[in-house]
Amino acid sequence: MIDKGLLASSPVRARNGLTLYSALDDVVCHRVRLVLAAKGVPYDLVPVDPQAPPEDLIDLNPYQSVPTLVERDLVLYAALVVTEFLDERYPHPALMPMDPISRARVRLATLRIEHEWVPQVQAIQMGNKTQADAGRKRLTELLTAAIPLFKASKFFLNSEMSLADCAMAPIIWRLEALNIPLPKDGKAIEDYGNRIFRNPGFARSLTEAERKLRVLPE
Repeated sequence: MIDKGLLASSPVRARNGLTLYSALDDVVCHRVRLVLAAKGVPYDLVPVDPQAPPEDLIDLNPYQSVPTLVERDLVLYAALVVTEFLDERYPHPALMPMDPISRARVRLATLRIEHEWVPQVQAIQMGNKTQADAGRKRLTELLTAAIPLFKASKFFLNSEMSLADCAMAPIIWRLEALNIPLPKDGKAIEDYGNRIFRNPGFARSLTEAERKLRVLPE
């Protein structure tokens, strides 16, 4: 649950429970918020402008990056570290498969999303026209190539929602805002997104800025 009061106040680190330093429209931060929402874990949200990080964050994280998660004296950063910690710290519902082979596949898929998909979103959002156009072209190619994976199972590479979906869904949510049309035969991507977007946990993961990017399906 997001403490909306923090949006209008100065960032103060909670001494109990969880505090998440997060940008308000960012696929990587959204990934962590989706994990928290899926598990129903309450937390305090400290909104961060990545170009002007607050002093708290500068003191906590040597990279001054978001997302940064704080639980009492524990400080974690990098989405991969934060999301796996949350899945182990709050085991229900589990967002990683039980068997090691499936877990490895989810980790590889998440890593590929982080290294190949996320940079294209960032290029579109923050790059110049040449970079944005290249990002749209590459992201469209990635979506087209992944259609068989979206068709293969209910969720991404798995019959149950996993950490890979928490990385993928924020990207699919932003496609319209990024001016990325679904590729030919892309209904499987639309259906995949709607399955996740209809879940009340997804709505809880959204900041006000992210809610404005598109309409939640009924």
